[in-house]
Amino acid sequence: MLKAQETILEINLKSLKHNFEYIKSKLDGTTKFLAVVKAFAYGSDAVEVAKSLQELDVDYLAVAYVSEGVVLRDAGITKPIIVLHPQAVNFATLIDRCLEPSIYNAKVLNEFIKIASLKQQTNYPIHIKFNTGLNRLGFWESDINFIVDILKNTNSVNVISIFSHLVASEDINEREFTLAQIKTFESIVKNFITTIGYKPWIHICNTSGIFNYPEAHFDMVRCGIGLYGFGNSEKEHKTLLPIATLKTIISQIHIVEKGETVGYNRAFKSDGDIKTATLPIGHADGIGRQYGNGKGFVIIHSKRAPIVGNVCMDMIMVDITNIECKEGDEVIVFGDSLSSNARDFAKSAQTISYEIITAISQRIKRVISK
Repeated sequence: MLKAQETILEINLKSLKHNFEYIKSKLDGTTKFLAVVKAFAYGSDAVEVAKSLQELDVDYLAVAYVSEGVVLRDAGITKPIIVLHPQAVNFATLIDRCLEPSIYNAKVLNEFIKIASLKQQTNYPIHIKFNTGLNRLGFWESDINFIVDILKNTNSVNVISIFSHLVASEDINEREFTLAQIKTFESIVKNFITTIGYKPWIHICNTSGIFNYPEAHFDMVRCGIGLYGFGNSEKEHKTLLPIATLKTIISQIHIVEKGETVGYNRAFKSDGDIKTATLPIGHADGIGRQYGNGKGFVIIHSKRAPIVGNVCMDMIMVDITNIECKEGDEVIVFGDSLSSNARDFAKSAQTISYEIITAISQRIKRVISK
C-alpha cells in the first residue's frame, strides 16, 4: 500500500475482484450479475471500478442518473447500463448514449415512449419497476393492465426486465416482511407475464438479498455495497474486503495546556495538558461535524486517536497524547482492516458505512491500486 504524503483515497481493485468473485460464487451459473456503480461507485471511482468490473465480465451496470451513465460511456464502458432514477429531461441523452431506463410510473413511461418514438427507436430496452413495500418508486400490481395496454400500442420499447427492491433484507427480524415482499413480487411477475405474453428477466435481490434469500435470486441480482466490501453479518465482514482506504497525514502537532480550548466555538476544553495533531481533512471532504467532539476517531500507528472539538471545513484535530508520532506521519481515517473500517467509523456517529464512503469529496485524490 502507498504511504500517504497528502490526503488520498486509495482504491484496491484486487479487493474489488475478490468481492465480486465471492458474491458471484453464491449464484448459480444462469443468474446474471448487475453491479451498482452509482454515486461515484459508492464514493470510490466509478470509471476505474466500472472498467475493472467490465474486465471481470459483469453482465450489467447500474447508475442512479443519466449523467453518471454518460461519464461511463465517455470512458469506454460498453456493458449495458441501467439508469435507476432517470428524469424525462434527459431521455434524449439516455437514448443517444445507449443507456437503459428504469420506468417507475405512468408519466415516465409515456414520456419515454414519446422520446423513443421521435428518435425512431424500435424495441428500445426498458426496465419496469414495481413497488412491493419500499414505497419509494414503482408501479403497483394493479397498474399491470394499464402498462401493458400502453406497451401493446407501441413498438418503440421492449420490456427487458421487471424488478422490485427489498426493504430490509439485511434484518433477520424483518424476515417475515421480506418473504411477503418476495411473494408479492412473484405474483406481479406471474400476472405481468400472462398479460404481456412474454417473459422479461426478473430481479429483486440486493447484496443482503443475495446472501439471505437465495430462493429469490431469479434471473439477475443487483449488488452494490457488497462489491465495496460491506455485508450484513460477521462472516461477511470478515470475508469481504473494503476496497477504499482513506488516508491523510499529520500537518502539525500542538501542546494544549490545561484550560485551553481547541477549534471553533471552543467546543473542547482541556482538563489537563494534552497533545493534539491537526490533519488536512474536514467536513468539506466528507467527515461531517457529527464526528467531532470525541465521537469519531482515526488510526495512527495502529492506535485510535479521537477527534477533538468541532470538525472544521478543511481540518480536524485529534488527541495524540498517548501516541508516539511526528508531523508528516500517515493517518488512517478508515481502511480495509477490522480495526479501521468505515463501518465502525460511521457507527461512532450513529450512521452507516454507505453514508461515510459516499460522502468522500471528489477533491480528495484517488489513487488506484491494482
